[in-house]
Amino acid sequence: MILEKLSRANLVLRSTALVRQAHSSSSSTSVPPQPVPPLAHTLQKYLTALQPLLPPDELEHTRKMVQRFGSPGGLGKKLQQGLEKRARHSHNWITDWWVQWAYLESRQPLAVHSNPAISLPRQDFSDWRGQLVFAAKLISAVLDFKATVDSGRLPVEYMRGRPLCMELYPQLFSSCRVPGPKHDHVVHYGRPRRGPTHITVVRNYQFFQLDVYNSDGTPLTQGQIHAQLCRIRSQSWKTDKEPMGILTSEHRHTWGQAYNRLLHDRINKESVRLIEKGIFTLCLDSPVMRISDEKYASRMAAQILHGGGTYSNSGNRWFDKTVQFVVGEDGSWGLLYEQATAEGPPVSTLLDHVLQYCKKTDTVRTPLIPLPMPKKLYFYIDPAIKWDIEMAKQNLDILINDLDITCFNFQRFGKEFPKRLRLSPNSVIQVAIQLAYYRVHSEVCAACDIASLRMFRGGRTDYIRSPTNQMLSFIQAFDDPAVSREAKIELLREAAEAYSQLTDQALHGHGIDRHLLGLKLQAIEEGLSVPRMFMDTAYGLATHWKLRTGQVPTNTDSVMCFGPLVPDGYAVCYNPQPDHVHFSVTAFNCCEETNAEKLAETLESTLCDIQELLHPPS
Repeated sequence: MILEKLSRANLVLRSTALVRQAHSSSSSTSVPPQPVPPLAHTLQKYLTALQPLLPPDELEHTRKMVQRFGSPGGLGKKLQQGLEKRARHSHNWITDWWVQWAYLESRQPLAVHSNPAISLPRQDFSDWRGQLVFAAKLISAVLDFKATVDSGRLPVEYMRGRPLCMELYPQLFSSCRVPGPKHDHVVHYGRPRRGPTHITVVRNYQFFQLDVYNSDGTPLTQGQIHAQLCRIRSQSWKTDKEPMGILTSEHRHTWGQAYNRLLHDRINKESVRLIEKGIFTLCLDSPVMRISDEKYASRMAAQILHGGGTYSNSGNRWFDKTVQFVVGEDGSWGLLYEQATAEGPPVSTLLDHVLQYCKKTDTVRTPLIPLPMPKKLYFYIDPAIKWDIEMAKQNLDILINDLDITCFNFQRFGKEFPKRLRLSPNSVIQVAIQLAYYRVHSEVCAACDIASLRMFRGGRTDYIRSPTNQMLSFIQAFDDPAVSREAKIELLREAAEAYSQLTDQALHGHGIDRHLLGLKLQAIEEGLSVPRMFMDTAYGLATHWKLRTGQVPTNTDSVMCFGPLVPDGYAVCYNPQPDHVHFSVTAFNCCEETNAEKLAETLESTLCDIQELLHPPS
């Protein structure tokens, strides 16, 4: 069964490997292949990572098991050799496995559980006229960025003086995830020449094909796009349409079955294919209920993330689409992306380009050339599909009501304050998150932060683990009045430094989690039983991520959010700016132990306490 699953995975991923080869930019040849870390180093770091989480007797039991696995002639050595051979003969030894295991084989809904949302600063309009003017400019901005990517003019990015792999950029456009009963796959229609020339626009649950290029390949002007959006608005007045997009929010197995039923009809198949092939999707959301300024950030983040429910704008989404921009009538806007294909840093680069482009004044005159009417996409809905939609509506509303989301802007300090004290801002924030969790729950937990592996060819991500031993020492000392201020500052510095070292190791391909996953999957690939080390309760505890964290590396006041990885966990996203930090915290209401608002309040007070520790009021 497992072997069959992996062989299917290899078939599915052959298409994505071809995409990478076809779109490899010159930077891909200038970045090295991702190394397979030394086995002994990974096993030792794994045991070290377990120390703050396990009592001594359980840790000793696990230590013996890990030592047997890594001993000379042990199973670990054999699997390590298999990984090293795989690395010599593949584009990247772990990326295809990771995408398949973490995303395409996951059966959870994409809405909330997987797709991250980025909510951006409110624009200066509050009606449909302003909405369409801004949407036209946004479309032009994305097309301008796409032209830069397609022509190879996108500058190679660097991190810590090293060039980064740029392969993900072409895949942002004209790509889509397709559901399957047992696993999904990704389709990619984009080519620099003669690729799709339309985007999909959705309003009042109705989808439209909007061609955005002229016959000579030049993009439409902003004025032309605006005129076409006005025509779409005039064709989508009715609000009694079935919300087809809701189907994409379902459990992947359920949506895979409904997808097959949907595509039995020729009209449905044509409409779905046009959505999948579109360069990206633009969601024109209807107004939402006015709320207090205090709650506005949380509401808007939720609105981008899931659409607000079946009586709001959730039908204006196609969650399988790689990139979706959302523009509301009240000036709210943002982006939603699908992680099997897209990732935070390339999406942030796209957003920075859009923001810069939107500051420019449009000076291009609109030609007086008649354009064809945007094409409305029709769906034939039989009783079975109608039932699928009703079930999807119920399930999505249950999921949305279960999600607890709190956003806040911490204004006491930003990333400049830790820098002045020669501390890593990210490390200080991570320490604060663990301390806040400890204050709420009286324990530490397994937490993961994201490290980009784009220093390597085809690299995606690895985890930076916490808590470290140094972090635990600081956390236990912080609220102890018997520990001096000087000792606490030293413990904080040690905790921040230890986390910075883990970050550096992960960025350079020496994190432990992808390596451990690779060893496990290599055993399955070779037809062996899953090694006992991965069946151990310690491994289950170490990978039960009660804290899922993520930093948004953008130059603007955006708020990123996504759901927790586990039912009894949290997700904490943050965007450090020079003198403030934006946070979003999510949890599930079904878990009595977790409370997003309480953790957010505790995190805010914890950051204040850390500031006073480092810089006490005179």
